[in-house]
Amino acid sequence: MRRLLAPVALLLATAACSTVPTTPAASDAMISPILTTPDALDSQTHARPQEARVTHVALDLALDFARKTVAGSAALDVLVRPGAKEIVLDTKGLAIARVTDGAGRALPFTVGAPAADKPEMGTPLTIALNGARKVRIDYTAPADASALQWLSPEQTAGGEHPFLFSQGQAILNRSWIPTQDSPGIRQTWEARITAPKPLDVVMSGVRQGEAEDLGDGRRAFRFMMDKPVPPYLIAIAAGDIDFQALGPRTGVWAEPAVLPEAAREVGDTEQMVAAAERLYGPYRWGRYDMIVLPPAFPYGGMENPVMTFLTPTFIAGDRSNNGLVAHELAHSWSGNLVTNAVWGDGWLNEGVTSYFENRIVEEVYGKKRAEQEAALAFANIEETLREVGADAPGTALHNDGKGELVGSAIAYDKGHFFLRTVERTVGRERFDAWLRQWFDNHAFQPATSRMLLDDMRANLARSPAEAAALQLEEWIFAPGLPANVVRPDPAAFAEVDAAVAAYARGGTIPAAYSGWTSAERMRFLDNIPKQRSAAQLAELDRALGLSQTRNNEILFLWLELALANRYDAAIPQAERFLGTVGRGKFVRPLYEVLWSGGEWGQGHATRIYARTRDSYHTVTREGIDRVMRRR
Repeated sequence: MRRLLAPVALLLATAACSTVPTTPAASDAMISPILTTPDALDSQTHARPQEARVTHVALDLALDFARKTVAGSAALDVLVRPGAKEIVLDTKGLAIARVTDGAGRALPFTVGAPAADKPEMGTPLTIALNGARKVRIDYTAPADASALQWLSPEQTAGGEHPFLFSQGQAILNRSWIPTQDSPGIRQTWEARITAPKPLDVVMSGVRQGEAEDLGDGRRAFRFMMDKPVPPYLIAIAAGDIDFQALGPRTGVWAEPAVLPEAAREVGDTEQMVAAAERLYGPYRWGRYDMIVLPPAFPYGGMENPVMTFLTPTFIAGDRSNNGLVAHELAHSWSGNLVTNAVWGDGWLNEGVTSYFENRIVEEVYGKKRAEQEAALAFANIEETLREVGADAPGTALHNDGKGELVGSAIAYDKGHFFLRTVERTVGRERFDAWLRQWFDNHAFQPATSRMLLDDMRANLARSPAEAAALQLEEWIFAPGLPANVVRPDPAAFAEVDAAVAAYARGGTIPAAYSGWTSAERMRFLDNIPKQRSAAQLAELDRALGLSQTRNNEILFLWLELALANRYDAAIPQAERFLGTVGRGKFVRPLYEVLWSGGEWGQGHATRIYARTRDSYHTVTREGIDRVMRRR
């Protein structure tokens, strides 16, 4: 174990830190370094961490489901550079009642104005420290806090109790926690949360003991995260939920009506954790638990430490969509253990994780499934490059702000194929040794693209000539796909691609469809001719049971195809789907298809969205709002 002792050195350190015993005192907690190179300066925070930074957050908050507010206090431990007199935090919409030091003395503070060109950044909270090293902020987060979604009982499976969940990535947690909301400023944290009975509360920290009955119809729950994490990974969920153990260190939470099915679906999780450890070293977070949330959750999953958040839309009954679980688990190394210092390097989280996910899938489910899922990912890259152009600046892995981000196919899938290409070129043994040391040597620290490039040159490539041949810099900093990309094996989908060709020629519907894997079915539906008549769509549905599938990935592809062809028979199912599911991956494209369908589609989109808009999380709603503003 190595500890840094001097506070000033700690502010600017770049050395690795080791973990500390579970549940340390706040003053004994591990403190991660910050990075000060120009490429590590975060333009999406008001904080000035080189002057004063948050190292620990202690929350004491009450959940008010009637008012849809969170209120209480945040006590912050800070490190301050000699001569610095203030600390700047990120907030968004918080009502600040007062700010005090560790002795309860009032500290002057100001809340700035939001930037006209970046309203999503919220407002800076500047606090005069007057020598304080502990700061307490009493505040209330508003009902429209962008990180929080309050669900009515009608939006839950049980239909009896309300529900709350948070989604902090990328910069939403400042709407309910006043802190330095930047991925490069890692913080330990603890929390005391009170909620009305009979609701349970879970967080992305380890629960400390049993809930305390307060005698007023409320209970208090305590949590601790003793390892420094980027603040976007502080997460909360509260509702009528139960727990089922899966293995000695894994388990799942869900509403009682959902729990049995959810537990069956994620039954391979303990096996996945063991596979991940064989690949890239020990799991460092203790437990790996999950919560399956109501379907309003805007993402497939969120890698909150010790408590992955999952959408119920991945449940298919056959574990065919469990790549999602593998992905979120892999984030326990890539993203949570080593984190992009700035969001322009988000591929360091998502691309590395997508590669790691595929390796876990290969270990647990076999090479065929892994190769098929990799081929689907590569198809996403090709489709994106066709749409935006191979030279579009936003298709570089590192985004320097000069080009618009062009979707997940770059950060996730191009990042995946970058590492896959390097692995296939240098050999799996060498590559795995390199990636493991990358995780080990940068554990609980932020990183940049330049750091990873330099590490590959120093610890993976055997010579400058080999580094040049790998085209490392081109992969990271240039748009498009380098010429040395290792493409997926065409044999992965040879049978399916032949069936697509046969259907395109003469409308032959494959008899083998019922025996195909989920990936094979998706490949078929995503590649058949897009212009279909109502009769052809009806025939497809009758033969393949598309509208009856339990797999939401396949149902989405069916609805997308049907709506693109103005198939009236699909409207009732699409309306039900859009009225219950909030996952942006599904919902936004369906609204886009409707909106591009002229008067027919726009009429349906406007009518459906008027009813469903308030049921979506801010993340989903903002994306659809942009679609609906197009004319």
